[in-house]
Order: sequence, then structure tokens, then C-alpha cells
Amino acid sequence: MPFIAVGAENSAPIDLYYTDHGSGPPVVLIHGYPLNGTAWEKQTPALIGAGYRTIAYDRRGYGNSSQPGTGYDYDTFAADLNALMTELDLRDAVLVGHSMGTGEITRYLGVYGSARVNRAVLISALPPFLLKTDDNPDGVDRSVFDGFLDAAAQDRFAFQTTFLNNFFNWPDSRGKLVSDEAYHGHWMAAVAASPTATYECIKTWMTDFRNDVSRIDVPVLIIHGTADNVLPYPRTAPRMHEMLPDSQLVSLPDAPHGIPWTHADQVNGAILQFLGAPAPVMAR
Repeated sequence: MPFIAVGAENSAPIDLYYTDHGSGPPVVLIHGYPLNGTAWEKQTPALIGAGYRTIAYDRRGYGNSSQPGTGYDYDTFAADLNALMTELDLRDAVLVGHSMGTGEITRYLGVYGSARVNRAVLISALPPFLLKTDDNPDGVDRSVFDGFLDAAAQDRFAFQTTFLNNFFNWPDSRGKLVSDEAYHGHWMAAVAASPTATYECIKTWMTDFRNDVSRIDVPVLIIHGTADNVLPYPRTAPRMHEMLPDSQLVSLPDAPHGIPWTHADQVNGAILQFLGAPAPVMAR
């Protein structure tokens, strides 16, 4: 299996597992919480079939990547992404992220710039800033995040059941958009993650990305379900779209958070249409 070294913890290396399939312009897929790179199984064939080299990696703490005790913050996640981009020498790449993965993209572009990036796709976006503060009055109360942290600490297995119920809007999607077996597969991926990562990553949902957003200088596609019960639509996607003059917003009516699975055809169609448009020449 292919791995990229991104650091060390005491005597153990910290490695990221990735897959690299197809040929053509590179697309890097960055999964959401609490899953891993296999969450893109409905997007990967569509991208490869459309002529794109498709790379997906497991965030530290998830899937086949190392499960260190540290490094669960967006500065480190962006550095991990930069290591992958540099090691594989990716150029004119498209970054596609879901949920937490949209934070990697935003922080990466804010810190490392767009020299290697052609455009970006943010699905069920976390940025620009989810936490309610004096200068962000439309955010989510800190007590909500504290509740998630308490639940994950007490019983992460039960927490993941509750989280996936909201991820899929389970009462509405069960047997229609998500089978019992698919739900169970996602739950197995979720509980296979590091207990430390499961807990610590919740804190990252309160990250302020507004300065990073101001530095994004590539075209961006935002895809978001209007019934997202994890990252509420009014507090995320429209705000991100407003802050990015060179962005497109595709809103999926009544769709949940987990749209790469539940609304794969619409998501794939929007991505491929976006990638099919000629990219403007950006000043570097």
C-alpha cells in the first residue's frame, strides 16, 4: 500500500495512506468526518471515467493512515496535504473536499497558496466560521460543540450512531437514499478511526477560516444540501459563496450532509460540469 511520511511521534513514523488511480489532470479527494478515503467510492469511478487522475488519502487518525496522539488541527492537516502535493509533485490539481475536508482545502490555500492548484470543490462546507462569537453572531453556540465532545468522550460508539443519523438524516433517508447495509458500512469506518482523532477533530469544527478564505484565488464550486443537519446550510454555504467572488453555489433541496453518497449523481454531475469549464489564467 502506498504511504507518504508526514512526521514522527516518539519512535513511530506518521504515515498517510493514499490511493492513486487513472491518468490525466490530478484530482485530490479529501474525506469528511468521521470516515476515510473509501467514502469517495461513488465519485472515484466517475472522475477516472472522465479522464482524471484521482487521488484519495486517509487523514491522520483515520482509515489506513497512522493514528498518532497529536496533530489534530488544521495547521497540521494542511501541512499533511502539502506533503502529499509536494511528494507526488501535483500541478494544476483540483482539490475536492467533503465536510472536514473543506477545511483542509481552505487552510491549505490560505497558507500554501495556489501554485499547485487549478480550482477547488467544497462539498458540505465547514468554512468560513461555524462558532458563534461576538463578531460572528450567526454561528453555532459553543455549548453544542461541548455536547459533542462530552458524548464522544463517554461512548464514541453511541456517539457515531447519533452522528450518522444526522449525517444522513436517517429517519427520512433510510431505505430510500441509504440502505441499512450502507449505514452499517459507514458506521464501521467511523468507529475504526482513532479514539483520539474522533474526539480532537470535533474541536477543529470551531476553526476560524475567514482569513484563509480571503486568500483563495482559484475558482471554487460549493455544493451543499439545504437540509444539512451537521453543518447548517444558512451558516456555511451561502456565506462562503458571498465571500468568494469567483465561486459557484449548487444547493441541493432537502439533501442531508452526506451528499457524496445520498446524492452522488447530482454531486458528480456538478463536479464534472465545473471541471469541464476552462480554467482562467490566475496570477501567481
